[in-house]
Formats: sequence, C-alpha cells, structure tokens
Amino acid sequence: MKTLIRTTCMAAIMSVAALSAQAQTSLRLAHAAPESDLQQTLATYFKEQIEERSEGEITVTIFPQGQLGNDAAMVDGTRSGIIDIVMTGLNNLTGLVPDAGAFELPFIFPTRADAYAVLDGEIGQGISAQFEPEGLKMLGYPENGYRNMTNNRGPIVEPADVSGLQMRVNNSRALSDMFQLLGATPQQIPVAELYTALETGVVDAQDHPIGIVQSFKFDEVQDYLSMTQHAYSALALAMNMDKFEGLDEEQQAMVLEVAAEAVAMQRELAQEREDEMIADLESKGMQVNRDVNAEAFQEAVRPVWDSFVEQNGDALVNAITAQ
Repeated sequence: MKTLIRTTCMAAIMSVAALSAQAQTSLRLAHAAPESDLQQTLATYFKEQIEERSEGEITVTIFPQGQLGNDAAMVDGTRSGIIDIVMTGLNNLTGLVPDAGAFELPFIFPTRADAYAVLDGEIGQGISAQFEPEGLKMLGYPENGYRNMTNNRGPIVEPADVSGLQMRVNNSRALSDMFQLLGATPQQIPVAELYTALETGVVDAQDHPIGIVQSFKFDEVQDYLSMTQHAYSALALAMNMDKFEGLDEEQQAMVLEVAAEAVAMQRELAQEREDEMIADLESKGMQVNRDVNAEAFQEAVRPVWDSFVEQNGDALVNAITAQ
C-alpha cells in the first residue's frame, strides 16, 4: 500500500511539474544594436518587467547586436515564429506596409512631440493594424532619434555639400531618393557592416541618429558630424502575431502595457542623453557642425514627398502634417 501511495504521489508531482513547464512561455527578443545602446536598455526593462509581473510565467531572452541575423533576417524570423519579438528600424518594415514609409519622409516631423503624437495616436495605430495580416503585432514605436550626417570630407552646411559623397543608406526608399537628389551616391549596407565599410573607404559618409553613431563607434572612422536632423527615425517593436494571440487576455494586456512603458522610458532617456552623447563624440575628436541651412535642405528634398504621394496618395501625408 505504501508503495502504491508513494507511486501515486510521485505521479501527481510529475504531472504538476509538467503542467508548470507547459504554462511557462519563453520569448526571444532580438535587435541589431550593441549592448551599450538604449535599445538594449529598453529590452532589459521589458524583460525584467514581464518576468516580474507574470511571476515567472513568461521569460524573455535578449539577443542583441544581430546575434540572430541582420535586420531583414530578424524581421523574417519574427514573422515565421523563429524569433518572438524584434526591435528594428521601421524602415525595415515598409516593404510589408508601404504606408509606413510616410514616417520616413525627410523633415515630416518638425519635433519629437509631433512624431510621438502621430506614432502613438490614431494614425500610428492605423499603420500598426496593417502589420497584423503580415504576421506582426506592433507593440510600439521606440525612438532611434533624428538622423544626422557624418562624413570624412568636411562640414555639411548647404545641400551642395552632400554632392559627390559615397553615402551609406538603409533600405528606406525616401532616404535613398533624398541622397540621390542631393548628388550623393547612395549604397545600401547593413548597419552591422557599416563600420568596416567606412574604415576601408567603401563609403565615406552615412546618416544615423546620435545614439547609433556613439554606440557603433563611428567616431573612430568619421571626422565630421553635421546636425542636419533631416529625418526622424522611429524603431518598431513587433511581436509574432501567433505568439501574441497564444497568450491569454491578461498576458496580452500586460505585454502591451510593459511595451508602452518601455518605449516611453527609452524615448525620455534618448532626449536626456543626446547632449552628453554629442559631447562625448566631440571629446573623441569628431568635429560637430550645428550651422546647417535647414530651410535649404527642406526645399531641396521636397520632390521626395512628391514621389511618395504619387505612389501612395496624399491622404496620409496630409493627415500627418495636419496634426
């Protein structure tokens, strides 16, 4: 009898353990930035809060610095379910939802507050919904920041100063068109390969927000930083749709709540630390130029807007500029 009781108890314990193991959900979160970047700060906050609030029912493993592939591979991996959550430049998703390319247009967001109002409001939510049939649940739009130009030739003050540069670009159609319009030769290069491309002279210029310039140490291979602030660069924090729908309603609400908090925290830190980052780059030898003719640049790149409207209509652009 004692043996039977012992066997029954062991079976019950094993059954409970199996149920516990089944109940636990593991999430893999991937991004391309170094661990020193604010993207990792956001990912760490998300992980800690999800694990704490779910009381361990959901765990998050972070894969920074492109450990699971470049941006395109991470997006594909998230859509297929190999990766659960991706944080990447919104430009890497505009092929799925062309309307999202409106957010990439040069000078469309005069201030960060304008960008936040659009991305977090009805317009941004409308774009987010378009990603769901593509297998992605948009959790929020973290900040990369305003893009600025760096190069090895000299300060960029006027649009003519861009002419002739071998300019690395991402896969944003708007930015590629912009640099071509300004007389540069745009070349698409993954950010993970950009340091080497700059070091070896494959390209001699690039544009990124300040945080990326610092965390990827582009100051070591670029002499001049010009504060052109020609485009606001949003990130996308997106989750595999099936994985999200596999969570219960309480867990879904928690994931959305934590993601919103993480985005707000990361945006605030990006603003607070930008001046420190610029000072750090200057201390390392970069020459920082703040004397940029923004009005001349805005006028010069207007045809990029016209091209977007021609292909996608003017409703979205008009809605954004009316905010």
